[in-house]
Amino acid sequence: MFKLNLNLFSKLFSLVYIFFYLISAKNAISGNFQKEILVNLESNLNKRNIDFIDKLFEDTEKERIIKKYNKIVYEFPNIKWEIRNISPKNSNNKIININLTGSKVINDKTYSLKSNFDYLFSLKNGKFKNPQIKNHLTIIRNDNKELDLDIFIPNKVLTGSNYDLDIVINNPLNDSIIAGTIDEYQEDNLIKKDINLIPLASGGLFKVTRAPSKPGTQIWTGLIAHPKGFISFTKSVDILEKF
Repeated sequence: MFKLNLNLFSKLFSLVYIFFYLISAKNAISGNFQKEILVNLESNLNKRNIDFIDKLFEDTEKERIIKKYNKIVYEFPNIKWEIRNISPKNSNNKIININLTGSKVINDKTYSLKSNFDYLFSLKNGKFKNPQIKNHLTIIRNDNKELDLDIFIPNKVLTGSNYDLDIVINNPLNDSIIAGTIDEYQEDNLIKKDINLIPLASGGLFKVTRAPSKPGTQIWTGLIAHPKGFISFTKSVDILEKF
């Protein structure tokens, strides 16, 4: 069994559950979600212009968002946002898909981040209301993509149902030892505890779990270690009473 104290990696890993859903007040109030508005939103985020938050959120929410924004930009200075509108037609509910990519060099190792999620919200009096993040997957790795893997975890499942958590390794790296773990997200313990990695059987990491009996969201975090580096991921699963 592997037992690694990954303080530096875990610090970056703690950023994976990200709430970046910023848009200009002018655009939010108008409710107009044409292509040029999303281009403007991307531009504001990528230029590090967050002054417009004042008119979008209540003070407590605004402070939280600015803090998270500044933290992710500090950890990944070149981070880039890509945003596209996937809102249903003729609906007051808005959905935008947000994709983030970034990297950072630490001790001659490049840590890369890829994050994708859907942000659901409604607009009322020019304010964001009832925000929700769906279909979230974030991956941080420092192995220069030496290991090819696929993450198969569903976006949504029914309450009380069994479902699979599969991490499929496509290229086993010859006879190299590959170890990993996957656990339910626990924010308070993520950085403090050592991470116990178990050598993986051929093909990857496979686990069957049971959804809670009540609706909500489960967050799963995993870590794969191999001779070339580490791969961490976080994936959200919506727990629904019915589809």
